[in-house]
Amino acid sequence: MRMDRPLIAPRLQLLPVSLRVANGFVQDHHRHHRPVQGAKFALAVAPRGSDCICGVAIVGRPVARHLDDGWTLEVTRLCTDGAPNACSKLYGAAWKAAKALGYTRLITYTLPEEGGASLRAAGWRLVGTRGGGAWSRPSRPRADTPDHLRGPKCLWQASGGVDKGKRLGAD
Repeated sequence: MRMDRPLIAPRLQLLPVSLRVANGFVQDHHRHHRPVQGAKFALAVAPRGSDCICGVAIVGRPVARHLDDGWTLEVTRLCTDGAPNACSKLYGAAWKAAKALGYTRLITYTLPEEGGASLRAAGWRLVGTRGGGAWSRPSRPRADTPDHLRGPKCLWQASGGVDKGKRLGAD
């Protein structure tokens, strides 16, 4: 085998997965988040010809209530085992699936120290930095979990390509 050739990343194939399977992968591989409670859909990637997944995306309603407008979904978890191009493949596929379902915007959040190269490669754009802090409010007391990341987050979005007036039930 010649060692002077650059290594080529294996081609990845998309796979549908259940929330249970996706959450199991998140439980085993995610650096700082636990599995989610619910989702609209979940996707996985695996090397072509293999059924051993190397990454998952879980997409659901936006966590922030004011963004839950019926047209927006959120990638609530994206997790890989480090396979090259897996993140950008999942972000791109998640947006394509969301558009096919009639949604006009897909968002996700990253930590400031995460560069966002996979998001940019998938055609997403950085919207800006968002708050952070505790979930609890005087009118709505909540206990934060120990793994709750309270610092600011970077909001990213993919949007466009669907006419809101064409959605069923739109007046």
